[in-house]
Amino acid sequence: MASDYDERDMASVIDAFQQQMRAIARAQRERVRLTATATSRDRRVTVTVNANGVVIETKFSSGIEDLSYGEIAETVTKTAQEAAAEVAKLSRELAAPLTERRARLPKLSEVIEGMPDFENEIPTEPPVSLAPPDAPERAEAAEPEMTFTDVEEIDHDRPAKPGNGVVDSSW
Repeated sequence: MASDYDERDMASVIDAFQQQMRAIARAQRERVRLTATATSRDRRVTVTVNANGVVIETKFSSGIEDLSYGEIAETVTKTAQEAAAEVAKLSRELAAPLTERRARLPKLSEVIEGMPDFENEIPTEPPVSLAPPDAPERAEAAEPEMTFTDVEEIDHDRPAKPGNGVVDSSW
């Protein structure tokens, strides 16, 4: 199947690609400045996160001393998760026009005959758990560790024999 694109079409595709790259750079500059703040229902804890969802500020209001350490920890964790969810939503909203614009661009296979469409090949990240480290949910989601079979075991207590090492000086 021959490509339906001639040189003029290719020039417009390249121009659209360059515009998209400039738009992505602008969005990235805007995204790194994003923050989100969440406040607990009782208004005793306020947490602010950066664009990556990392806590950059935590404030306690009066009355925090009425809570136990466990209640404070739980409230801070929940409030930080709410702020992180908000900044993620803001990031998606910022990226939405880029995604819509990219969808209107021709696929690589439409421009270059025989070229595969890589966008369907990119794996997507599974959702990240908000459960505490020792929660059963985390144990269920854990994948088994990678193990290697058919490997030579080394006796670290036995001295190495001379001449049994790598001797190629180019290493």
